Amino acid sequence: MEQKEKRMIIEKIILSVESLIPEYMANPADKNISNGSVAVCIIDDEGNVSGKLFGADKIRSRQSFNVAWKKASQVWITGMKTGEFEKAVFNNEVDEHKFGIMRPDFVGWIGGQPVTLDDKIKLSIGFSGFRGTSDLEIVGKALSQIGYSVKS
Repeated sequence: MEQKEKRMIIEKIILSVESLIPEYMANPADKNISNGSVAVCIIDDEGNVSGKLFGADKIRSRQSFNVAWKKASQVWITGMKTGEFEKAVFNNEVDEHKFGIMRPDFVGWIGGQPVTLDDKIKLSIGFSGFRGTSDLEIVGKALSQIGYSVKS
C-alpha cells in the first residue's frame, strides 16, 4: 500500500475519533478525567507518527498526548495491547528485556492497541484522556465508522 493511501486512512481515523469525543464527554466518568482534553497517537509499521490533541486545556492535552504516545510506542515495540504486555511480563510469559522497555517505563494500563486493517496496514494506536476502557472503545468505534473492524 502506498504511503499516501495509508496517511489518508490514518487521517480518517483521527477525524472519526474527533467526531466521537462529544459522545464520551456526555459520560461524567469520562468527562471528569480530562474535561475533553484528550489525545490520539498512531504509529504505522514504518515508524511514522500521527496524532492529534483535542480540548481547550493545552497543558492537559499535552499530558494526554504524552500518555497516548507512551501507549502507542509500547504497542509498536511489543506488538501487544498495553496492560496485556505488563500482565504477560509479570506472569513470566514474556521476557521484558528483549523489548528494551524497563519496568518503570511500562504503561501499565489499557488504552494502547495493535490494529491490522485489511490484513495489510499495521497500526499501533494509543488514546488517552478517558477511562482506559473508553480509550480502547473510542478507537474501535472510530474504525467501525470508516468501515474497518479492530483485528488485533
